[in-house]
Amino acid sequence: MIDGQFIDTLNIQARDFAFKWKNRIRKAEQLGHFAVLEDGALLEMETPVYPLLSRTLDRGLDRALVGDFFVRRGKEGMAAGFPMSELIYALNLSQQTVIEYIMTDFALDNAMRMYQAMGILNKAAEFFLLGTFYLTKGFLEAIYMNMASSGSVSEEFVKNYFKDDFFFKK
Repeated sequence: MIDGQFIDTLNIQARDFAFKWKNRIRKAEQLGHFAVLEDGALLEMETPVYPLLSRTLDRGLDRALVGDFFVRRGKEGMAAGFPMSELIYALNLSQQTVIEYIMTDFALDNAMRMYQAMGILNKAAEFFLLGTFYLTKGFLEAIYMNMASSGSVSEEFVKNYFKDDFFFKK
């Protein structure tokens, strides 16, 4: 069972987590496309991640909810001109922000909290790994749609290189 206080903290302090993430973004030399964004835009982009993680920890992993969020983020990132590598690295910084909080502010209270922290870390890792999977799918889906609709490449070429089962192919 996940500690209710931790779940509440993710919801209530989502913007604080996003602020810490933004500071990590600013320090990361590899994130040139993120570096040009203003702080407000970065905070707006990141803040929804933590309530989604909170909901996942509280109610269990809802693949449809997580998938929809991160597929949309991947598509938006591609449309905005972000490299996929930067989007994935930025998501990794989100995970690092959560891990840092767990290890420095949450787990140190008592032995029971340390035990709960191990469970939270595993579930958070699953969330962020699944987020990376769906972020990549969304990014590739956007590329697929752009290539298929532009007519600049043949349909055979697109199908040959995009073998993935995107969400829109139901």
